Amino acid sequence: MVDVLKVSMRLSWHIVRRNWVVYKKDFIANISPTLSDPAFFMLSLGIGLGAFITEIEGLSYAAFLAPGLAAMSALFTSFFESSYGFFVRMTFENIFKAMLTTPIGVKEVFIGEMIWVALKGGVMSFMVALVLVPFGLVAHVPSLPLIFFIGCLIALACGAIGLIATALVHNINQFQTVYSFIISPLMFFSGIFYPLKQSPEILQWIALCFPVSHGVLASQSVFWARDLSKAFSVHVPILCLQALILCLIAYKLIRPKLQQ
Repeated sequence: MVDVLKVSMRLSWHIVRRNWVVYKKDFIANISPTLSDPAFFMLSLGIGLGAFITEIEGLSYAAFLAPGLAAMSALFTSFFESSYGFFVRMTFENIFKAMLTTPIGVKEVFIGEMIWVALKGGVMSFMVALVLVPFGLVAHVPSLPLIFFIGCLIALACGAIGLIATALVHNINQFQTVYSFIISPLMFFSGIFYPLKQSPEILQWIALCFPVSHGVLASQSVFWARDLSKAFSVHVPILCLQALILCLIAYKLIRPKLQQ
């Protein structure tokens, strides 16, 4: 059993390596939106709008916004990778059909893709956090590597949402509907731009059913050096559970697609 697991993980890791080889060919072009978008958000909202906002949660608006931008990076990175990216590899490039003619099976494809999504989301969140350090928006810089871990969890959960969408859409254009009615609300109503507690109570409960809210709350604890024990005893375990449930649903739905 242990040997079978080792072989499966080794095969899954080959998929991660394959994705990295393809990704690094246009590395600068691939990472530029991830780094530039948060910087522009910070300039337009954190500094521009922040000039009209005295403080939120005892912080400047820029400081309040910073952890949400890191979490948002994991959200978008993972969703687009596991929706558009996965769909193209599966439908147009037939990458997975080629893989399945080798010892790699559907399970290894799924695990490899989710490992890739998690690592990519974690790295992107951490890089955004590093970009925000010179703005003086991180209270305790040595704690910043925790953002990588939180980003991985956000990406795993949101990547599973993207994979569920991939299993359900009939053509690539339908991802726009998923983005409009699922991903955009996750961005706007998860406490990134304003405190979650300012929302109506029913909206707060709905938001907490989705992973981005817990990722934002955990990221805020790291950025602000506040309530780290609560973040890693409440929000991170909930985020892990949500990621597990979403991944199980995604695997069940995407498996028949890969076997076609």
